[in-house]
Amino acid sequence: MPFDLKGTLASYDAGSLTLCSIGSHSALDVAAGARAQGLRNLIVTERGRNTTYDAYYARRSDGPPRGCVDATLELAAFADVLDDDVQQRLRRESVVFVPNRSFEVYLHQRYSYTEIEERMRVPFFGNRRLLRAEERDEPENQYALMDRAGIRYPRRIGSPDQINTLVMIKAPHAKVSFERAFFLARDENEYEHTAERLLHDGIVTAEGLRGAVIEEFLLGPTINLNFFWSPVLGELELLGTDTRRQTNRDGLVGLPFKQARDLADEPVRMEEAGHIAATLTESMLEKAFEMGERFVLAARAVDGVGVIGPFALQCVIVSGPPKDFVCYDVSLRIPGSPGTRYTPYTAYRWGRDVSVGERIAMELVWARDQGRLEEVLT
Repeated sequence: MPFDLKGTLASYDAGSLTLCSIGSHSALDVAAGARAQGLRNLIVTERGRNTTYDAYYARRSDGPPRGCVDATLELAAFADVLDDDVQQRLRRESVVFVPNRSFEVYLHQRYSYTEIEERMRVPFFGNRRLLRAEERDEPENQYALMDRAGIRYPRRIGSPDQINTLVMIKAPHAKVSFERAFFLARDENEYEHTAERLLHDGIVTAEGLRGAVIEEFLLGPTINLNFFWSPVLGELELLGTDTRRQTNRDGLVGLPFKQARDLADEPVRMEEAGHIAATLTESMLEKAFEMGERFVLAARAVDGVGVIGPFALQCVIVSGPPKDFVCYDVSLRIPGSPGTRYTPYTAYRWGRDVSVGERIAMELVWARDQGRLEEVLT
């Protein structure tokens, strides 16, 4: 049964809206952003993974005011958030849910995307129907969106025996469900050799390799373009730009030549370790905005709603000439990097640094005060 947004909002106390997120990925950014705009926040934690939110960043007033997390809700497992009693509590607290990557991954281990969309009985900030497009095996996936938007992405290779250049293989990580076990290969022999090592080490599975995506590896710096589409303003914003720190890739890059040569057979593992701020040359900004605008229009054509709030086009800048963006991944929700605020782009627009979490809270407050909540929630 489709979620009844209008009926749910009618039962809410609009003056007590609570931003809520899964306690991982970007939850602190959501909590701090809610606090900055006078909204309450609630973080859903999993047993054994709650100390960050319950202790180190909990709001305290015994002495100088500190912390940003108003309240937590501890569950045995993140996927229990869809249980009826949990959903009833969230509705009683007038929750607006901000989905992050951890939400998608942990719930998708137990539920299909259709079940997630229908069983989540609280409003999403953003378009709940677009979350599934991040998965490459969905019919209306990110490649379909990029094709529709005319956005260039790396050339796909059909199978290992067709590898004729340096490629990246994107397989699910066998042990860490929310990671992809990326590795590189120049030909079928190197693919087989590296895949065998990773299988032996338990990094990938045979099933994961069968469904892996193989893409041409493009030389150039990576940059995440973290955008925000504002239904209230009808405008696209660039919230910030960043790049990733990855194991063991960053460790290998830092080695002296002799040691790097000695480890030439070590598989490069691009597991997420963190993010760092990285700015663009100003001459690239117009291209970035043009690409973002085309993506917004393409996503809207899917269901008439499209993108609401944050999304990211994760790109490589290739040399050309002319140098250009090639998008290798799309995020259709809040990005994982809280450091985007430390690039100058929100200050150019708003006169001060604004985090993604606060920008979400700003949009929600404006929509509430203008009676337009249905335009930013699904």
